[in-house]
Amino acid sequence: MALELVSALCLVAVLEGLFLFVAPGGWKRAIEQMHAMPNRQLRVVGAVVAGLGLVSLWWVRQ
Repeated sequence: MALELVSALCLVAVLEGLFLFVAPGGWKRAIEQMHAMPNRQLRVVGAVVAGLGLVSLWWVRQ
């Protein structure tokens, strides 16, 4: 279980690094837009993304 969690976190780091490498301008614009959003809205977006990720993971692992 711990190995799978560490592997998943490493994969997240690889994907984020690839996005930064391929489109740094897009990342900067996205961060600027997120910085302008209220904290409550960011929390809602984060919760929705986390929920979708959990449902997707459950679906893939079935």
